Amino acid sequence: MNCQTASTSRLPIERWTLTTHDIDAYASSQSGWHLECDMLSGGSFAGFLDHVQLPGLRLVRETTNRALRQHGEMNPECCGFALTCRQEGEARFSGQRLDTGSVMVGRCDELDLCSPPGFELMGIVVDNALLQSLAERLDERGPPAWLARRVVLHFDDATMRALRGTLLGAFAALDAMPALLADPTATTQLRDDVLLAWLEALPEDVDLRELRSTEAQRRVVRRACELMMARPDEPLSMLEVCSRIGASQRKLNYCFQETLGLSPARYLRALRLNGVRRELKRLGAGSVQDVAAHWGFWHLSQFATDYRRQFGELPSQTLRGAALMHH
Repeated sequence: MNCQTASTSRLPIERWTLTTHDIDAYASSQSGWHLECDMLSGGSFAGFLDHVQLPGLRLVRETTNRALRQHGEMNPECCGFALTCRQEGEARFSGQRLDTGSVMVGRCDELDLCSPPGFELMGIVVDNALLQSLAERLDERGPPAWLARRVVLHFDDATMRALRGTLLGAFAALDAMPALLADPTATTQLRDDVLLAWLEALPEDVDLRELRSTEAQRRVVRRACELMMARPDEPLSMLEVCSRIGASQRKLNYCFQETLGLSPARYLRALRLNGVRRELKRLGAGSVQDVAAHWGFWHLSQFATDYRRQFGELPSQTLRGAALMHH
């Protein structure tokens, strides 16, 4: 899924897993993807991921314990298919609501996933060329045109069980026989079995009418976030943001709730706290007060309380831990 490489078919056939309490390590370890993760709920982070690179297709299994927003760039030459296995609350994919009967489907040039605490997903990311080739074996018309969008679909229980079973079976086979990854015939067969299971489950047509309003709401949120984060040390008031984007406060709040599940003020505060944490980790030295002020936190005692509630440790502990890593 290297963003600088059109095809994943030449990437090494390999499997890698990670269990971590570092949200930035979790984001950066997703090889070839340029993602940023922001914690939206409080407490210490714990994440697990298990990725298997097959010829032209990556198997993905991920678990996180806190509410997150994962967003960033993926490969425009790929398409993704994923389902939720567990979630303790509401999730959103590109502003569309997800539940445990939902699947995420669509092009991979961008990811925007808001997940609740206790979230687990499984899925695949596949080269468009491979997708086209296998889809044409099933139907000469090839893959459905709506795959060029990012959509949430709802499948019946039997289809969901079948897809989960296919993905779990693939991971179980590799758990039992790791040497399969060294067998080109076996990896190709495994890849084709998984992809064909997804292709056979996809509908020919999808009603995209609701996407228009969803995408309009996301544009409002994106513009508001750009304005709010342009000067984090001097954050705009919500009324100023509304004035600049030409939306009422009620509309702005509605767009944020529908797209991210949070009010603009709560989301901005979470973004700024995450910004402080990343800067403290990057610097590994200096003054907590200076970094906090750079992100618009002027009352240090209240900031320290909010930071601890958000990340399960004091900012000074983050700084000390980063200093040890730097040395």
